[in-house]
Amino acid sequence: MNFLKGTALYSVLTGNCPVCHKESMYIAGNPYRLSLLFEMNERCSHCNTKYKMEPSFFYGAMYVSYGVGVALGTFVFLISHLIFGLGLLVSFFLIAFSVIGLLPVIMRLSRNIWINLFLSFKKL
Repeated sequence: MNFLKGTALYSVLTGNCPVCHKESMYIAGNPYRLSLLFEMNERCSHCNTKYKMEPSFFYGAMYVSYGVGVALGTFVFLISHLIFGLGLLVSFFLIAFSVIGLLPVIMRLSRNIWINLFLSFKKL
């Protein structure tokens, strides 16, 4: 994924600092360690970027999370119902299981997208 380095997409997909791309914003790299799901470093150790710019900064990520969840549900529906021809009830359960199963990933991804809307890469 190094070919994306220097782009916002790199920071969104990897969870690295949006300014320098050298360090993870999260204490635990695995989003399925649920006790540490929301635990973030206070600042980047390389460029000193403050991740929590203001109190409740990541509340805006809830709106992004909704969009990501809807996109995932739409994708699962298109695959299950239109391509594989499964029934609506089966498609509904697949959507529910995929959104619930990927919830930690969606939460992290939405935070990454949200912070990248406000901070951009700077070559140091």
